[in-house]
Amino acid sequence: MNMGISDVTLQGLFGPLSGSSYCVLASTQLTTPLKQLKSKRRKCSFYMKLQSYSGIDPNLLLINGAQVKSFLGKAERNRSQFLKCQCQRTDGIPGISSEDGNGAWLKGHSGAKRQFEATAQKVFDIEEIKQVRHDNEEIILNDDKSASTGAVKFAPPKRKGSSIEDEALHLLQESVVHYCGTPVGTIAAKVLTDVSALNYDQVFIRDFVPSGIAFLLKGEYDIVRNFILHTLQLQSWEKTIDCHSPGQGLMPASFKVRTVPLDGDDSATEEVLDPDFGEAAIGRVAPVDSGLWWIILLRAYGKCSGDLSVQERIDVQTGIKMILKLCLSDGFDMFPTLLVTDGSCMIDRRMGIHGHPLEIQALFYSALLCAREMLAPEDGSADLLRALNNRLIALSFHIREYYWVDMKKLNEIYRYKTEEYSYDAVNKFNIYPDQIPPWLVEWMPDIGGYLIGNLQPAHMDFRFFSLGNLWSIVSSLATTQQSHAILDLIEAKWSDLVADMPLKICYPALDGQEWRIITGSDPKNTPWSYHNGGSWPTLLWQLTIACIKMNRLELAARAVEVAERRLSIDKWPEYYDTKSGRFIGKQSRLYQTWSIAGFLVAKQLLAKPDAAKILWNEEDAEIISAFNFMTDSGSPRRKRGRKPLKKTYIV
Repeated sequence: MNMGISDVTLQGLFGPLSGSSYCVLASTQLTTPLKQLKSKRRKCSFYMKLQSYSGIDPNLLLINGAQVKSFLGKAERNRSQFLKCQCQRTDGIPGISSEDGNGAWLKGHSGAKRQFEATAQKVFDIEEIKQVRHDNEEIILNDDKSASTGAVKFAPPKRKGSSIEDEALHLLQESVVHYCGTPVGTIAAKVLTDVSALNYDQVFIRDFVPSGIAFLLKGEYDIVRNFILHTLQLQSWEKTIDCHSPGQGLMPASFKVRTVPLDGDDSATEEVLDPDFGEAAIGRVAPVDSGLWWIILLRAYGKCSGDLSVQERIDVQTGIKMILKLCLSDGFDMFPTLLVTDGSCMIDRRMGIHGHPLEIQALFYSALLCAREMLAPEDGSADLLRALNNRLIALSFHIREYYWVDMKKLNEIYRYKTEEYSYDAVNKFNIYPDQIPPWLVEWMPDIGGYLIGNLQPAHMDFRFFSLGNLWSIVSSLATTQQSHAILDLIEAKWSDLVADMPLKICYPALDGQEWRIITGSDPKNTPWSYHNGGSWPTLLWQLTIACIKMNRLELAARAVEVAERRLSIDKWPEYYDTKSGRFIGKQSRLYQTWSIAGFLVAKQLLAKPDAAKILWNEEDAEIISAFNFMTDSGSPRRKRGRKPLKKTYIV
């Protein structure tokens, strides 16, 4: 048999393949393999061959409707209702011969069928079978809406426990998206037929993180592994916006599973992954946080599953390095913080966070620590690790020293002298005392503090951003004392930050002329709505991890209790409006997956606090030593010394 181009390419890169797998979508059973991968779309056949070589079981079989019914028992499906992507892999099944290393197609003969039924569960780890964990749980068929996204619906499990948790778990399973028969992520929100889908029917990298954690805590590792590997394959795609290509290593913001006609055959279709790197996003903003979240989730997968083979793969190691090189590349900036545009993270619309937003810095710091832990020691990584370590030390000092505010620091800023031209200046960023907003003078508690939202020359954004502060605790970017102070502030300002629904994405909201200038009069970001002071239930899981790490479980439990009263009744909204979070957001999507997953993860972690360790980073001893050295030498703002140091740190 003649070997296809993709076979030759793979063998040239990786050596002989151990077997081939093909995926075809058709109205009738096909035996023709897919054509080669196009430059702009990934097809099933190429990636399944890659999985076959690397030892990743694609968990796929070519089975017809009758075999499905006999194998799953209670699941009643016919051929037209079954998932259109029909794949096979015959190596390892007794009695099935292979031809020229490519395997043979399973036929519908009774002997093969009986042998398939006897051996399939032992040989193949089919996701649908793993998910049937209870006698009374049934797999039910997709409706037309979910079939378009690849989502599979599951009947609610009938078991003891919290009915709200059961509902959340059921809805999370409903949101699962399949690609070529394997689960690869969860859609952003359940799309209603009478509402424009926009991109809520796609799999977002940042949105999937709480879903992935929920699956990991349930012991369902395959979907997270598949998500990691599939998004990795999308990383290296060439994307352009108005003839300009972003830096190599950029992770997409989202992707969608699309069904398209098979080339040369109008009667057959195939599934492709269609990523969005920001070229179709509102505002055309590149997702800086996607690659950082991907690294964090990769580490959590290894710690929870014990499967370190994924992070040790050559392609995964290369993916980590590409993200690091993109983030650590030299530029014009004088600070160790990552310089980004507005809307490049969870706050993905114009909200005045351009520059060095805290959320990006906290995720950046966490991703650097996770990457350092996972990178394989080799000669080619020495320079990268050296740059990584230098950046960690400089970044931690910069954030802890210059972003922190409490009553003491606020009074210090109030007395700042300006226009200091000196290496020994106290007011290094030339912050004018009049920048202290009137609301902060009254709002700041006597006990507690927080990390401000942004710092640039002559500008401090004093707004409280929840995700950045919480992940600074989780990643140990904040000191232990600062971490406790942040939670003290949340507790002291409970009526402002939690109130009727946790948790404010930022506080306070922009309004009046400030809102018009900074947001451009954004009708979605009106005061106390959406990203402008809206309440986001998904932040529960970050709050819970931070509280567990600092041994403040009662604070997280209190917030979860507040959310539990309304989330299910309100149909799991994306966000809430008004200053106290009393109204469902005016443009909020219902059955928002990360609202569901955020609540579920919070409940899982409160029940098993030790599991939170897969996500947090312990404070590094070398960083502590360097920070103490820089703060204790002479004064809190160390003067520029002439004496050479044995080991220098760039700050």
